[in-house]
Amino acid sequence: MLSRITGAGRRSFSSLSEQEILALAISSEEDDGRIYLAYADALRDNYPASAEIFEEMAREENEHRRRLIDLYRKRFGERIILIRREHVRGYMERRPLWLTKNMSVENIRDEAERMERQAWRFYLEAARTAQDAATRKLLGDLAAEEREHGSMAHRLAETHTPQDVRKKEAGIERRQMILTYIQPGLAGLMDGSVSTLAPIFAAAFATGDTWQTFLVGLAASIGAGISMGFTEVASDDGVISGRGAPIKRGLATGIMTTVGGLGHALPYLIPHFALATTIAIALVFVELWVISWIQHRFMETPWSRAILQVVLGGALVFAAGILIGTA
Repeated sequence: MLSRITGAGRRSFSSLSEQEILALAISSEEDDGRIYLAYADALRDNYPASAEIFEEMAREENEHRRRLIDLYRKRFGERIILIRREHVRGYMERRPLWLTKNMSVENIRDEAERMERQAWRFYLEAARTAQDAATRKLLGDLAAEEREHGSMAHRLAETHTPQDVRKKEAGIERRQMILTYIQPGLAGLMDGSVSTLAPIFAAAFATGDTWQTFLVGLAASIGAGISMGFTEVASDDGVISGRGAPIKRGLATGIMTTVGGLGHALPYLIPHFALATTIAIALVFVELWVISWIQHRFMETPWSRAILQVVLGGALVFAAGILIGTA
């Protein structure tokens, strides 16, 4: 494990022979081709034009690999030695696919451009060290192809994803974000902010004790968060509705429910009851305004309806809590 972190045991690039450089280039092209195909598979359903970009890039990588293998066979025979990028110190790295699984389509394009820039630098340096004329020519040609007209990802994006297609893909991506994160999170924030008003302020006015009120608010917030999170996970697996992975929605709902309740529970950590209650009431109005803004901004709810729904509901629950607490 330590050797992986420090790079001990890896070869330096300058120590590689031309045979090892060609073998390393072959394995790198194979890996990159598989990565691009994985990107294409991940994007095909929602972003078919971008998926075509990565399929084309995978074909290009396969052509590079074929040319490298042809030269390797002429110079060194049929057996390609095993050497991969992780065997070479300081060599270009690739992020694991599981780290890029949840990246946006634009971030995936950026990652592809980063891969192409690294490949260009590799071929440029490899061509400088090669002594064999044919090897130097091929490595130089591949460096020029990687560099020509900017990155391959950018060139292919201009062909397959013109401005109107990108606009459509951005709309799809925004809709998916709303369905997976914004909508469940908003539901949780509303539930946490509104449903905990009654128990927190009832406890506050009934006991006059800030610590006891905080404990009630903490329990109500966490309990509501757990309940809402599990309910969201169990309510829809996302396959038919297209709302995304239930775990993501459940986490968004549960966390925002807890945050909504804690917003007006935390002030009761202040030992002075009147000050804590004043701050808590002020935070309630801030929370309700934030919920209304999110509804208007992402759910396209008219301001008047958003304010009426949230403020009226919150006011009724708030009043119920005070009435019960002072009874």
